[in-house]
Amino acid sequence: MELSLIEILEATSGEIIIEKKSEFNNICIDTRKIQKDNIYLAINGERFNGNKFVIEAFSKGASIAIVDEILFDIKDCEGLGTVIKVENSEKALLDLAKFYRKKLGLKVVGVTGSCGKTSTKDLIAAFLSEKYKVFKTKGNFNNQIGLPLMILELDSSYDVAVLEMGMSNLGEIDVLAECARPDIAVITNIGLSHIENLKTQENILKAKSEIFNYFDEKNTLILNGEDENLLKINNKCFEILRIGYNHEYDVHAFNIILKEDNTTFSVKDNNQDYIFNIPMAGKHNVLNSMLAIGVAKKLNVSFEEMERGINNLEATSMRLEVIKKDKITIINDCYNASPDSMKSSIEVLNTYKNGRKVAILGTMNELGDEAINAHTEVGCYAKEKVELLVAIGDYKDCYKNGFKQDNIITFSNKEEFLDNLKNVIKENDVILVKASRGMKFEEIVNSLEEAEI
Repeated sequence: MELSLIEILEATSGEIIIEKKSEFNNICIDTRKIQKDNIYLAINGERFNGNKFVIEAFSKGASIAIVDEILFDIKDCEGLGTVIKVENSEKALLDLAKFYRKKLGLKVVGVTGSCGKTSTKDLIAAFLSEKYKVFKTKGNFNNQIGLPLMILELDSSYDVAVLEMGMSNLGEIDVLAECARPDIAVITNIGLSHIENLKTQENILKAKSEIFNYFDEKNTLILNGEDENLLKINNKCFEILRIGYNHEYDVHAFNIILKEDNTTFSVKDNNQDYIFNIPMAGKHNVLNSMLAIGVAKKLNVSFEEMERGINNLEATSMRLEVIKKDKITIINDCYNASPDSMKSSIEVLNTYKNGRKVAILGTMNELGDEAINAHTEVGCYAKEKVELLVAIGDYKDCYKNGFKQDNIITFSNKEEFLDNLKNVIKENDVILVKASRGMKFEEIVNSLEEAEI
């Protein structure tokens, strides 16, 4: 982090309570991860109050602590490090990241959408990587704490930052967009994720659209033209590019070939066809790739450079991660789930020609009143595409009602399934494992990896 103490005070409107001259480097909000000369920023959250752990942070090597409450004896901290008092530590984190982003002056690409954000982020970073030094959001650091922490990991050696922006309610992406100020924004789609809070897809669209709240004529918005909700977005104040399968779009794909572990498609540019092959399965990843190509074209990356950049693709784990064991193949897609992503993953499973196709599906969270219909619809979609459906959790009967076939087994919870795993899974099975994050279906993946089939 390339900031001076004076700049930190300016950005956070902070006041020095205790001062000790020392070196400092990166921000850390977790005392368990403190390293020498870190700045410990005490988050006052719902589950814990970081202000209680300032002395612990100093004892582990922190040189500065930023707090919004004094919950320690000041005499106990004298000589340990510098203490800066701010009005609100979470706001201070956002303000500090906003200040730092402006100081660095690099290009920022913001990515949001109901599903596909992470895969699209990974693809954008890869397509840009041959020409630029690219930073991308790690894991799921895409909220009001995670995003500013990602910005504060940057330094002046980077050319582009690709930042994922998530939300669960209105106003949240606005906060992230004000902090990150993306030059280019990408919206993957508008689905049903978070409809429990937002009630309608119109509100979901409104929430995702906050990503361009601070746009002007210098900014570009890149949209998935195959999503009918995104077709509603029009604006004369900034540039809009659309991607999809229609030749009328700014970037469009054709001659698509779907395989078990890769996807090939063509793109037309200046009346010339260019063929891409990406090591990711599923037609939905064609659209994600087209969004990435749109970003790369906007940043003057040639198709040849994009193709070479694909070799640098680092896909985030638990997103259609194929694990090939001696007797079974596992498709680990249990990081999260929504109706649209469920269907996309089932389509990927359906591309496998050898072995019995098994889908182990769990609960999709945050669907509110749409939950029953959504689980039933996914069950119906799985018909003729899977040879065994294993439905687990509260909505197992909804899956069953939609599937309407005998080749389904239901379990109340994953523990019940794990007790019966060896009776369900057979040699040569290809197994999709998918549910919302809270279901922790990676435990099923781990058991499948260890099982003696």
